Amino acid sequence: MFATGVDFITSGNHIFDKREFKAYLETADRVIRPVNYPPGVPGRGQAEVAVAGVTVGILNVMGRTFMPPVDDPFRSVDAALAQFDGRTKIVVVDVHAEATSEKVALGLYLDGRVSAVYGTHTHVQTADDYILAGGTAYLSDVGMTGPSDGVIGMEAGPVLERFTTGFSERFAVEKTGTKQFCAAVVRIDVESGRATEIKRIFQRGIA
Repeated sequence: MFATGVDFITSGNHIFDKREFKAYLETADRVIRPVNYPPGVPGRGQAEVAVAGVTVGILNVMGRTFMPPVDDPFRSVDAALAQFDGRTKIVVVDVHAEATSEKVALGLYLDGRVSAVYGTHTHVQTADDYILAGGTAYLSDVGMTGPSDGVIGMEAGPVLERFTTGFSERFAVEKTGTKQFCAAVVRIDVESGRATEIKRIFQRGIA
């Protein structure tokens, strides 16, 4: 992904699914895990990256509603923002959460203090991209990049079996059919750190 031009990678509740990845997180400077994992967990939850000569603060936080137990996301983002210590006015926050209400609440909580808040986790793009009153760009969920067929990227068979019988084999990524690309583009004023525009991208039917 870095070879294709990706500058930075955030994550979520699956970051530790592959045990061998834990050691990489300890030294990685371009991949972070949610900042509100308990102390002592491998990796870090925030970082800074230089993009086109501009320093951008990146913060990853995970919600608690219908999610694995983690520390309070609201207090955690407060502590994380303080650590940037004014080194950049541009801060982008990935809120990895299940409940839209929790994402909206975090967006409002951070409005005017960060440049953009975008949600991840549900695999389904939402249509609520807008600029909050304090100048923070907001989108509840960016959506999924991956296979369009199946159930949110997984093969349909095992998922349907789980819903209809209560058990199934382990889910596997759908490898056939067309693909989709979900993203969001945010325009940010470098001097103020405020967002001036946010636009969703959803391309479906990619071969």
